[in-house]
Amino acid sequence: MNHAEMRARIRGCLHPTHELDAVTGDHAVAGMEREERALTPASVLIPLIEWPRGYTVLLTQRTAHLEHHGGQISFPGGRAEESDEGPVATALREAEEEIGLNRQHVTEIAGFLDLYQTVTGFLVTPVVAFVTPPFELVLDAFEVAEAFEVPLDFILDPQNHERRSMLFKGQQRSYYVIPFEDRFIWGATAAMLVNFARRLTGNPLSS
Repeated sequence: MNHAEMRARIRGCLHPTHELDAVTGDHAVAGMEREERALTPASVLIPLIEWPRGYTVLLTQRTAHLEHHGGQISFPGGRAEESDEGPVATALREAEEEIGLNRQHVTEIAGFLDLYQTVTGFLVTPVVAFVTPPFELVLDAFEVAEAFEVPLDFILDPQNHERRSMLFKGQQRSYYVIPFEDRFIWGATAAMLVNFARRLTGNPLSS
């Protein structure tokens, strides 16, 4: 499949707008009821880097001292600010602030995954975008320990999607893990990637 065909396939599996009723989240992965609570709006950018050899997904490892998800692997992103003109603006601003990804390299917003509710009280809009190299990243040393890329083909392979469980607040909860080299992509980031992979194959996670 060439780049043009892959782009079309990705566009076709995503929501064309961020104004959605479809909400998945940690509760859906764990097989639990969605908790009704006040949520903080946030966005993440899912950058698909177009290399001659194929697409990769750009991810970050957060610094260990952060209050929310310290040390975890995540997408660039964060909570919305009043000055943001919608979820796309939030995702692009956060990517610039966290990793120095200049928005001129974001050549197209491909679409949106389902809204994702986290156990920490965020309602996240996942913004999928095509990014054209070359570009130079400048990491915010306070928030980001490292940025790295994972081949999209690796993400799309269901054999790389592991389902595990842990005891959280007295309840056994399931979550996804995608082991990659010496890293473990897990939690909301892994769930969004699994949802993306399943949407491409016509079998999205239930909300």
